[in-house]
Amino acid sequence: MRPFSPVLPAFIITTMPKKLRWGVLSTAAIGLKKVIPAMQHGEYSTIDAIASRNAAKAREAATALDIPTAYGSYEDLLADPNIDAIYNPLPNQLHVEWTVKAAEAGKHVLCEKPLSLTVAQAESLLAVRAVTGVKIGEAFMIDSHPQWLRLRQLLDEDRIGDIRSVIGFFSYFNADPANIRNQPECGGGALLDIGCYLIHASRYAFRCQPTRVVGLIENDPEMHTDRLTSAMLHFPGGHSVFTCSTQLVPYQRIHFVGTRGRIEIEIPFNAPTASPTRLFIDSSGDLSGGGITTETFPVCDQYTAQGDAFSKAILDGTEIPVPLEEGIGNMRVIEAVFNSARSGQWESL
Repeated sequence: MRPFSPVLPAFIITTMPKKLRWGVLSTAAIGLKKVIPAMQHGEYSTIDAIASRNAAKAREAATALDIPTAYGSYEDLLADPNIDAIYNPLPNQLHVEWTVKAAEAGKHVLCEKPLSLTVAQAESLLAVRAVTGVKIGEAFMIDSHPQWLRLRQLLDEDRIGDIRSVIGFFSYFNADPANIRNQPECGGGALLDIGCYLIHASRYAFRCQPTRVVGLIENDPEMHTDRLTSAMLHFPGGHSVFTCSTQLVPYQRIHFVGTRGRIEIEIPFNAPTASPTRLFIDSSGDLSGGGITTETFPVCDQYTAQGDAFSKAILDGTEIPVPLEEGIGNMRVIEAVFNSARSGQWESL
């Protein structure tokens, strides 16, 4: 078992880099517990303000996380001239509305996934970006984690030959009707919440859109959100098959299978911040696992990496990790899976 160490450029930083100044829309749990603390350790990002519709909640969060400024409205945050970018972790149905408002205020936007609830909503952001000139990205933090960067490198190096199949699974158990993940009006359900990762990962591997998809969905009879969703995506070079669920034992795994080998990511989506992660490469075809090479990756907070990657792209004037076009492409597949599940037919993209 050997650690993977990315090759870093040979230069010495003699001055502190400029940091992008971030504001956070809402006191959503993912922001308070994961994203904000991680970005505060970033090399290129600072969290300078947080907003809530409840001023007391904003002040409480700001005090707990040592954020300089708290606002009692989202509008006040967007009006702050000292904020360069907005992190938008609002409930899914509010993503587009407040991404538009942030962009119109001249702020770059990192929006939580899913970017929108429909393709039409996502596409409306293209015109907003064109008028405002800001960057709008979707928060697929996995793209910035070393294990996924290594996957990209291995695929580009043809380590497993031509990729022909992606097989993924992602689940957790949450049957609380009060949770927004179980409320259809809030964009709840398995496909939008976690299936989006499996679709993104498949598109990431094949480097293109699927040509058609077929979906099978089981809805919760009381909450009316999809609690068990499976899909097959047909790409020009192969297939992707996945299952996601909000009412199964927590589990996640993904395999990438090629003509000469396969790659497996052990914890692909919720990479731990307290222990290393592992990637398995098997080019032997030995079913007992005797030919597997294991690569380990040092502890990494993927939210820190995501914040720095987005911030550095803005500071350097380069493309952000998951630009708007990628988010729209993912939403096209999500919508097609929903449509296929309703019709019982293959859905073309």
